Amino acid sequence: MKRRDFLKYSSLASGAFLVPSFLKPLEALASPQISGYKNLVIVQLSGGNDGLNTIVPYGNDIYYQKRNTIAIKQPDIVKLNDMQGLNPNMIALKELYDQGWMGVINSVGYPNPDRSHFRSMDIWQTASDSSQFLNTGWIGRYLDSNCAVNKETYTAIEVDDTLSLAMKGAKMKGIAVQNPAKLYQSTREPLFKELVHEHDDLHLNDDNLGYLYKTMVETYSSANYIQQTSKIYKTVAEYPQTGFANQLKTVAKFINSGLKTRVYYVSLSGFDTHTTQLNQQGRNLKIYSEGIAAFVKNLKATGKLDDTLVMTFSEFGRRVEQNASNGTDHGTANNIMMFGGKLKKAGIYNNAPNLAQLDNGDLKYEIDFRSVYATLLDKWLDVNNNQVLDKSFAGLEFI
Repeated sequence: MKRRDFLKYSSLASGAFLVPSFLKPLEALASPQISGYKNLVIVQLSGGNDGLNTIVPYGNDIYYQKRNTIAIKQPDIVKLNDMQGLNPNMIALKELYDQGWMGVINSVGYPNPDRSHFRSMDIWQTASDSSQFLNTGWIGRYLDSNCAVNKETYTAIEVDDTLSLAMKGAKMKGIAVQNPAKLYQSTREPLFKELVHEHDDLHLNDDNLGYLYKTMVETYSSANYIQQTSKIYKTVAEYPQTGFANQLKTVAKFINSGLKTRVYYVSLSGFDTHTTQLNQQGRNLKIYSEGIAAFVKNLKATGKLDDTLVMTFSEFGRRVEQNASNGTDHGTANNIMMFGGKLKKAGIYNNAPNLAQLDNGDLKYEIDFRSVYATLLDKWLDVNNNQVLDKSFAGLEFI
């Protein structure tokens, strides 16, 4: 296909361009400087993870009364304090907890909760009120805000082939990169290279053509930077042979090689446990815990853990009482797990969930999830949370 034909058929009547997913602006990654700032890694557990069988309130008799067949037996629990302990499938996290690299924030949620997977995930990813509908994510708005006040722009990477709403801003977006080598190869296709290097007959004064060409040049250059920079670091740490662990291994490779970004996003699905919960959730928690443990130990060994913070969330928790299918149905408040080398308050951050005072069978939230975000924005990403969350939220003291 000729260059002019490519440009002609790539345009829409509206003047916008159909740009493939790998042609995203990556100029924020094009600096050869090694990063010297803090990294945030967000882990999404999709499906609504049951927090009560994750961080188990074994010291509360009500837990066993409400879950006569799916409660975790006391002798099996990896105890953290006199009230709460880890699901036995999460034993890989005990060392991290003992070292002060793990924190648990209980009863996190928001007013007027929504039990729809899609709607609740949107609320968490956009940081909206339950009655508010936003089309930009909180990380995307952080990128917008940070771009406006800094000479150098930073970006965010989702280790996947699709980009979550959380990563989409009005002016800037994160990028989805599952494999930097494949991104590099895509930009080295003959047509792509020809368009980048032989542009003398392009009408660069045309806004649309100029934007497309600029995007291609930046992508071409940045794909090379990502590949050349990240391949410098050879991972010697051992990771489990799971897809989730491979995502974290890629993030560790990016961080350890000095890739110029601040926010990384990974996810693990399969937590919608309406039936036979013990086995299904147990398998997923084992995958999660062993992946996180390998990641944290990797960063500790390379001296990057003090500059890295990991936040794990799910769109909602589950009902306190089990259902008739040995599972749990959609609930509300949940716990958040934090990992890092510089936690101000490690361990259990606040009281265990109150199982005696429920809201129609659901846990009552005590901490608004946007207060967690506000803390990350103010204290870790160095931007005023009001610029991102549209209203000011009081921060917490876990960092």
